[in-house]
Amino acid sequence: MGTEGAGGRVIAGRYRLETVLGRGGMGVVWRATDELLGRPVAVKELALDDTLSADEARRSRDRTLREARTVAQLRHPHVIVVHDVVAHDERPYLVMEFIDGGSLADRIAAYGPVDAREAARIGVALLGALHTAHEAGVLHRDLKPANVLVEHGTGRVVLTDFGVAHVSGATTLTESGSFVGSPEYTAPERMSGAGTGAASDLWSLGALLCAAVSGESPFRRESLGAVVHAVLSDELRLPAGAAPILPVVRGLLERDPERRLDAVAAERMLRVFLDSGRTPEPEPPQRRARAGLLVAALLVAAMAAAGLSAAALLVRGDGDGGGTPTSPVPSTSVSTPHATPSPSVPG
Repeated sequence: MGTEGAGGRVIAGRYRLETVLGRGGMGVVWRATDELLGRPVAVKELALDDTLSADEARRSRDRTLREARTVAQLRHPHVIVVHDVVAHDERPYLVMEFIDGGSLADRIAAYGPVDAREAARIGVALLGALHTAHEAGVLHRDLKPANVLVEHGTGRVVLTDFGVAHVSGATTLTESGSFVGSPEYTAPERMSGAGTGAASDLWSLGALLCAAVSGESPFRRESLGAVVHAVLSDELRLPAGAAPILPVVRGLLERDPERRLDAVAAERMLRVFLDSGRTPEPEPPQRRARAGLLVAALLVAAMAAAGLSAAALLVRGDGDGGGTPTSPVPSTSVSTPHATPSPSVPG
């Protein structure tokens, strides 16, 4: 599968794969050297489904390359830079900038939770990255601490692993019809199959901010069914460490996406906190709540779907090993208002 050498195999005639940086359900990430330009890079070797026919595998590879090229057009200081997208021996590879630093999940595991101010700084960076992606029609769909890198020395925050990203109007990078993402960071509307959008990434950010200040997602439970129930209907219990930025976290974890805090408002509130030490309450949402997002209906749909997709959730949810520690953390209970029942639920 490439040119073998003392330093490892070479793909596309220029990228020498050297050491494995990480593995996950979407493939293997290598530290590599671009021998043409003489610089370090990260290369993601995307996994292929061995059960596909030759024609299906080719279509899947071509689709992956098209969508990866779309993601490569994103330009933002907090979005990973994709240098190249290549196919070698019928397998797609993404060539990205090499970040000298670990993930937020690694940082939390090694040093414990961060304070609210650092969480707010990380949140501002990610909100800018998400806003740029959403403006380009790209949804991340797997925002979690393992997919956020923090560069040594500079503290630069980088959103990476758009491996399950969805490009508006296109098929996803993974096979359609199967759930992708990490259940503890998945928005209720995605969990129930009611649809996904930019607001779903913002829910994931709310869960990520909780994990940053406490060490784990507020929806971590001992079983998949319990995680689904927690996301859809449990009383929302936010960690005590989130108290200084509570209005932002609470707004991002609004179960109705029509009432959820948007990226612009969330970034503005976090910047106010960083400047003044206080977090303003969000303005009342201007949009009317969508009648279809009823907690009870979501729970029924999601639990029915969980029986079909539990294996996919368990396998894909944290396939890259980017979990967070599970030590108990003091919590504060916050009730999230439920929508008023309605006789109809739009699809």
